[in-house]
Amino acid sequence: MFIIYLAIDYSIINCHISKVKKLPKEGLDWIHSLPLPLSSEQKVYLDTINTLYENANIKIEKLNDNNNESFEFLTTWVHEIKTPIAASKLIIENNLNNDNEKILYGIEMEIEKVEDYIQKVLFYSRINDFSKDYRIDTIKIQHVVKESIKSEASWFINKNIKLEVGNLDIEVNSDYKWLQFIIKQVLDNAIKYTAKGGIIKIYAKVEQKEKILYIEDNGIGIKKEDIERVFEKSFTGYNGRIKHHSTGMGLYISQKLAGKLGHYITIDSEYGSGVEVLIHFPSINYM
Repeated sequence: MFIIYLAIDYSIINCHISKVKKLPKEGLDWIHSLPLPLSSEQKVYLDTINTLYENANIKIEKLNDNNNESFEFLTTWVHEIKTPIAASKLIIENNLNNDNEKILYGIEMEIEKVEDYIQKVLFYSRINDFSKDYRIDTIKIQHVVKESIKSEASWFINKNIKLEVGNLDIEVNSDYKWLQFIIKQVLDNAIKYTAKGGIIKIYAKVEQKEKILYIEDNGIGIKKEDIERVFEKSFTGYNGRIKHHSTGMGLYISQKLAGKLGHYITIDSEYGSGVEVLIHFPSINYM
C-alpha cells in the first residue's frame, strides 16, 4: 500500500510539473495559468508569485503613464513651438525695410515664446530626476523676482501693463533656478490674461508659520469650476479655450517643482476680477 501511495503521489506531482513546464516563457500572463497548489507549501509559493505579479503590474502601469504623459507633453510642445517660429519669420519677411520699434518688440516676444517653450520642456524632462539638479540656498526673493520681471519686460511694454512691486525683502530656502522658473510661469499667466493697460502687483508677507509671495493681476480671472483643476496636466479650462495657444502645462510643472522644493502654490480668483497666486514657503524650511 505504501508503494501504491508513492506511485500515485509521484504521478500527481509529475503531472503537476508537466503543466508548469508547458507554460509560455514570455511575458507575465502565464501566472494566471499556473495549476492549483497541491500543498500548503506550494500555496505559499503561489501567493508570493501572485503578489510579485501584482507589484510588477503596478510598476509597469506607472511607467506607461509616465511615458504617455511625456509623449503627450512633447507632442503638444512641438506643435506649440511651431507658432512663434512661423510668426517670427512672417514678421521679418513683411518688415525687412521697416525700422519700426514695435516690429522689433514683436520679434522679441515671439523669440521669448520659443525660449519659454524650450524652458518648459527642459524643466519637465528633469522633474523625475530632480535630485541630480538642484541646490538649496538662502535666497532673497527680491533678486529672483527682479530677474523674472526682466525676462518679461517686452510683454509688459507691449501690453502697457503697470507693475506695482511691494515689499520683497525676505529670504527663503530654495533653488534659485527652479524658483525663478516657477515665478516666471505665474507671471506669464498673469500677463497673458491681463488686458492692455492692466495692473500686476507683486509683494511678500511673513506669516507665523510661513512666508508667502503674492502675484496679483486684474485680468479676466478664473471660473469657479476651473480653479480646482488649474494644476492638472494639460488642463486649460475656459480661459484656455479663449487663448488658443495655452498648453495648460506651466502651472502643472510649477506645482510639481514647488512640491519637490518643499513649497506649494494656491490660487484665489473671482471670474472677471483677476487672479491672486500665492507661493507658500512653509516655516519648516527655515529651521
